[in-house]
Amino acid sequence: MRWISNPLNSPKARVLEAALTDSRLKISVSALPILADLLVGRRIDEPEAAMHFLAPALGDLHDPLLMSGMKAGLDRLEGALERKEKVLIYGDYDVDGTTAIVILKAAIELCGGRADFHVPHRIREGYGMRDEVIERAAAEGVRLIISVDTGIRAFAAAETARRAGVDLIVTDHHLPGQDGVPQALAVVNPNQEGCNYPCKHLCGAGVAFKLAQGLMQRRLDAKDQSRLLMSFLKVVAIATIADSVPLLGENRVFAKLGLQGLRRPVNAGLRALLEVAKLGDGRTLTATEVAFRVAPRMNAAGRMDVAREVVDLFNEKDMERARTIAGRLDRLNAERQEEERRIMDSIFRRLEDEPGLREAYCVVVDGEGWHRGVIGITASRVVERYGRPTLVISREGEEAHGSGRSIASFHLLQAIESCAELFSRYGGHAHAVGFGLPSANVEKLREHLDAYARARLTPADFEPQLGFDRELPLGEVTPELHQALLLLEPFGMENREPVFAARAVRLMAPPAAVKEKHVRLRVAAGNGGGGAAQEFKPRCHPDAAAIPKRDGAGAGLGAATIQASSSWRENISFKAMGWGMKESCDRLQLLAGDRLDIAYSLGMNEHPEFGGLELNLRDVVRAR
Repeated sequence: MRWISNPLNSPKARVLEAALTDSRLKISVSALPILADLLVGRRIDEPEAAMHFLAPALGDLHDPLLMSGMKAGLDRLEGALERKEKVLIYGDYDVDGTTAIVILKAAIELCGGRADFHVPHRIREGYGMRDEVIERAAAEGVRLIISVDTGIRAFAAAETARRAGVDLIVTDHHLPGQDGVPQALAVVNPNQEGCNYPCKHLCGAGVAFKLAQGLMQRRLDAKDQSRLLMSFLKVVAIATIADSVPLLGENRVFAKLGLQGLRRPVNAGLRALLEVAKLGDGRTLTATEVAFRVAPRMNAAGRMDVAREVVDLFNEKDMERARTIAGRLDRLNAERQEEERRIMDSIFRRLEDEPGLREAYCVVVDGEGWHRGVIGITASRVVERYGRPTLVISREGEEAHGSGRSIASFHLLQAIESCAELFSRYGGHAHAVGFGLPSANVEKLREHLDAYARARLTPADFEPQLGFDRELPLGEVTPELHQALLLLEPFGMENREPVFAARAVRLMAPPAAVKEKHVRLRVAAGNGGGGAAQEFKPRCHPDAAAIPKRDGAGAGLGAATIQASSSWRENISFKAMGWGMKESCDRLQLLAGDRLDIAYSLGMNEHPEFGGLELNLRDVVRAR
């Protein structure tokens, strides 16, 4: 793996450091230089921008009317409320689509209206708006349909709505096609041509939230607006994190405030969901916990069964019934995991047995009857292992359905558009696509995309890379630094967790295996003295005042020990966890006393007895 250091801009960082010294955030003086380096590395170099980034607030939300089509959409929706019209919300079956329905439906009802919803069945209906659903709604008296997380390429559906006498408001975040946008009453999408909305990377639920925000600004008292916006942000945060959009700008406001609100969920369905995910303990959740423990259970409904159960969960007021629905989602997620394992085994066998397939510049792998609900996840797994853009296709007789994921240097939607004639439908963005096509076209697609990718990629694009923010010797790792780094959370797309490099650290003991795949090391700075390790006791140390005592939040060194030396910080040793790194560490044949270069991030082990500050390893190599 190639390590790449992010460039530092020390002059700008020192100016920012000085500006933050007197901020209300009370950042430790020792941690400020590192925090300033990290902010400037994220292109946040102005004091005001830094304060908004570190401490976002409701006031940082943009005016919804800055988004093209918003005023026309709000005018029509408000008219529907005044006339007591029934509104149909047409969504999608993933986390983003179902939460968008939850948000907009709740806002309409809080403002005195009534709304029904439709979530397509992934297998029976597939992605996108269908004519028969619109026609059925029109026959039932619906005169306004609002799409959420879908519709930006629904030209036929827009025409069907027009013929049926139904007004259509499209709210979406996916990229429009070359033919522009559908002829709807209003199109609300920050990515449409001519829209100057400041945050271009909202998820579908984020766009729906802006419509809800605009509606509540028109129809509710200011004091009610703030309370309800904070309540909605809990759901928007889940969708924003699950949809892997950049956690910058307005998305950061959604995620940061929403995660804080999830400490105290009021909604019965949300409480039940956190219970089954074993996260209902009253602390602020991380983006990682939402992405890997909450979102998969919500996505499982649309992948394996009926996605409307997610909407039903959030609409449920009775706690016991909510627990029943959440338990069903938990079981569906277990089924999803088993189906995913079965397909992955088949894919990896093929890739190992067929070098030509494995070495393609764009991998296209297909199988008969693979569950459509999990092929997107399996595409991600192939990208993670082989570092190549990947399409996974499920053939079902003469029709095939696929999902693709990509690498940073390859725009997957543009690749798909380069052979649009092969598809019956497609959509997506740079890093993820979904599509349908005749099974007879799969081999043509494989050949075309391999040639297309070979003209744009080189083998260097497939080489694993590890970007790190700066060198950070272990002697500079402190609880105060960890507390300062927490201000940068939540971490995710375009705001990744800071990664540091420490050179020539000492391995204090042989590696210890943890549950077969993982490994635990104990390391210390490489330039300290020798001697037997002793338990570190802050109260006895001459610099004890600099190290906070353990409290209920788990602060304090906990895992650190100290050896006799004139420089005590240089001799603190840390537990270092290498998740999934046992095999790579075994290859190094590590022994106590070895000198290592490590790439790591900082974490806090919350175990009541053995917890404390620890290192999360990203890579380990022998020191040169």
